Amino acid sequence: MSKTAQAPLATVDTVAGRIHLVRGQKVMLDADLAILYGVATKRFNEQVRRNLARFPGDFMFQLTSEEDSALRSQIATSKTGRGGRRYLSYAFTEHGAIMAATILNSPRATEMSVFIVRAFVKMREALATHRAVAQKLDELERKVSSHDKAIAGVIDAIRQLMTPPVAPKRPIGFTADIEKKA
Repeated sequence: MSKTAQAPLATVDTVAGRIHLVRGQKVMLDADLAILYGVATKRFNEQVRRNLARFPGDFMFQLTSEEDSALRSQIATSKTGRGGRRYLSYAFTEHGAIMAATILNSPRATEMSVFIVRAFVKMREALATHRAVAQKLDELERKVSSHDKAIAGVIDAIRQLMTPPVAPKRPIGFTADIEKKA
């Protein structure tokens, strides 16, 4: 195979697996983007720093130490001091991840940006499907609860019909029916 016709090294599913939810936003970490784009994380971050004007706050932000340690435990990265990172990771939103491909300006970065866009779209579709399923479950729950009330009413009516009517008891002693003679 020629260099331009190489098969992609990533799939939409592998890219989607590198998308994390941080601060209510779907983001990719700098190290993951560096791997996908085929550069070292240090070189990737250098290019980002050289082009900071292209990365406003809604494109990229630096993680807090709490966020970084929480993600570190999720994705099993090495501890600091043992060959790990010395600086907090950067998180890139969908737009930031695409912008990163433009600053790298390599065929691999262009190819991977397509996968990243598709992965974010897939995540959006999954979220929309999840919301639709949740809405359907809510509707079913409402229907079932109204049906439960109706069924309970029917059962109560059947129980009332099943109980024999109480026959009036005859009073003890002599009673005169004055109304009948008149």
